Amino acid sequence: MEELKRFNGVGDIAAKRIASAFGLANHIRKYKKEEAYIVRSPEDAAKYFNDLEGLHQEHFEAIFLNTKNVVIGRKNIFKGSLNASIVHPRETFKEAIRLSAASIIVAHNHPSGNPNPSNEDAEVTKRLADVGKTVGIELLDHVIIGEFGKFISMKEKGYI
Repeated sequence: MEELKRFNGVGDIAAKRIASAFGLANHIRKYKKEEAYIVRSPEDAAKYFNDLEGLHQEHFEAIFLNTKNVVIGRKNIFKGSLNASIVHPRETFKEAIRLSAASIIVAHNHPSGNPNPSNEDAEVTKRLADVGKTVGIELLDHVIIGEFGKFISMKEKGYI
């Protein structure tokens, strides 16, 4: 808001309207994906989560898939700080169970732009994969979104 008000002629009300318009546009872009988005590869998953790129806080999200890998839902599980997020399997699988999902793919962004996984990323991936096996909802991948279209697939790295 303060940055917008630096422009000549933009006061409090105009800045609020502009910020609201961008917020609405982001919301629509985030949740109005193609009707039947099928995930066939880590690249498909990264493309689906590309709206996480460039955010200043970590966002941990999940997409829920049917038996044909068609996305049937998406949920923000956790919004973290500048460099951390706290993820618990309970919140991650709650929506998957509600939607009767066959599998899930999770993703989060690294605000630094560097998608290389941390030790915490590896631990979260392992824990989610174990819980998924227990509840019968497979964790297909954990994608870490960086900048400029870069991403890391934890499955391709052998963590799943």
